[in-house]
Amino acid sequence: MESNSNSGNKFKKICVFCGSHPGHRQVFSDAAIDLGNELVNRNISLVYGGGSVGLMGLISQRVYDGGCHVLGVIPKALVPIEISGETVGDVKIVSDMHERKALMAQESEAFVALPGGYGTMEELLEMITWAQLGIHKKPIGLLNVDGYYDPLLTLFDKGVQEGFIKPVARHIVLSAPTAYELLEKMEQFVPFNDHVAPHESWQMEQLGNYPKERNT
Repeated sequence: MESNSNSGNKFKKICVFCGSHPGHRQVFSDAAIDLGNELVNRNISLVYGGGSVGLMGLISQRVYDGGCHVLGVIPKALVPIEISGETVGDVKIVSDMHERKALMAQESEAFVALPGGYGTMEELLEMITWAQLGIHKKPIGLLNVDGYYDPLLTLFDKGVQEGFIKPVARHIVLSAPTAYELLEKMEQFVPFNDHVAPHESWQMEQLGNYPKERNT
């Protein structure tokens, strides 16, 4: 590994969004383990979606085995689907997806997205939106494994080109092909300040009361 010190790091806890499936290629599993190694080397705790399968299972087990704290946050309905065997680290079971995202955001100082499906992308995009709105000033990084997120990054650029995303807001999203490069970028991140609403007008403690899903 390239990093050789776990002192003086900017972050103590990072939230990682990732798939409950491993993907079809080994490169995705390798990237999850590599990110886990980087967190361990930097003595950074992991906050994640609580599952023990797919990329979630790989990174959580690596960080736990490396001696760093792991907090999983999972809705009750997903426990039988995403947890297989023993849980890893501390697991908090919540009522719904809104509470899950709010708690993960509260517990973290930065966000990283590994490759994943709709759920990973939805979590990622909500954190990007919250940054644009001024709800948080935390860095957001895409671990762009083998170009997985190239189409999404191109879409963001298209949004700027067509006038739907402010050019300055495009810089909310950091990306890099390796965990080491991404965490280095995130350490140097300068918060986005052109918020839709002043950061001070949002009450971060209220994220825990994020509107719950209603039965329809």
